[in-house]
Amino acid sequence: MQDLAGNLAQPSHLPSGHPEIAFGKVGVLIVNLGTPDGTTYWPMRRYLAEFLTDRRVIEWSPLYWYPILYGIVLNKRPQRVGKAYEAIWNKARDESFLRTHTRSQAEKLASSLASLSPRIVVDWAMRYGQPSIESRIRKLQAAGCERILMIPLYPQYAASTTATVNDKAFDALKAMRWQPALRIAPPWHDDPAYIEALANSVRSRLAELPWEPEVILASFHGIPKSYFEQGDPYFCHCHKTARLLRIALGRNDKSFQLTFQSRFGPAEWLQPYTDKTVEELAKSGVKRIAVINPGFVSDCLETLEEIAVMARDSFLEAGGTDFAHIPCLNDTPDGMAVIENVARRELMGWV
Repeated sequence: MQDLAGNLAQPSHLPSGHPEIAFGKVGVLIVNLGTPDGTTYWPMRRYLAEFLTDRRVIEWSPLYWYPILYGIVLNKRPQRVGKAYEAIWNKARDESFLRTHTRSQAEKLASSLASLSPRIVVDWAMRYGQPSIESRIRKLQAAGCERILMIPLYPQYAASTTATVNDKAFDALKAMRWQPALRIAPPWHDDPAYIEALANSVRSRLAELPWEPEVILASFHGIPKSYFEQGDPYFCHCHKTARLLRIALGRNDKSFQLTFQSRFGPAEWLQPYTDKTVEELAKSGVKRIAVINPGFVSDCLETLEEIAVMARDSFLEAGGTDFAHIPCLNDTPDGMAVIENVARRELMGWV
């Protein structure tokens, strides 16, 4: 039974004094990596501490890692990373662009899914920082969501990204007396809609340039090589995305290459490394390149600072003349079409 606003009303047969309950809704929760609340020392330290104590991210024993983390890393890294965030901070909203984009993606997804069912409630969360996954799951349940589709915003699966989002969600459920049903969207690294959106993004950006790149790099966030050797499918997912995108753009292995960025610590990570490849291309005589980040749904520190600024500077200093960064899909029509496609597919049977 529905009230005039379209919400499911309280059943008339409930006994007197029964607490009011909301029910009959289906939640969609999109989850991104996370962001600090500010660029100063303490917000950065809180964020980095939560991120770098995640056993999915750093698999070293705490007996070995924590003295390094609390004795060295968290005393020095917040200042350096804070300065990097400050350079690409959304000053108008006093927040990172990752937060800006993720909020906008949730708002646009809610609008596009309204035609599917008025029972759908869309929200967003961050794995690290705020709003937390637990707070949003509880908020959705309080709004009457008996079923929740969670979409980790990672096209390629990795234990250090998708799996840790799932872990946090199930940790939240463990503390709930009345658990909503939870469905996890799988990765979409080879989804035709995603590949076409990436290809459209590349074509659109290149059409704006007065020059043609000799090489396009598809730069993905790296993971330690040991994680791949223990069975993580991320390396394979990235290669399939890159291969399909290369084919869609009609390029060969020389003019379209895959690399990995953002390595941390002394261990060997997936190769080839983006920073070294950029320098080697310039030194070998390549003058014009473009870089896209297919593993990032939203522009963030790793794309706006590490690629658009640092990689560009390295390429030009090594002898290159022209460098272009291709923005992430963000909340563009093509980007939203990908997220909506995933949501509609995974909601089948629920609405």
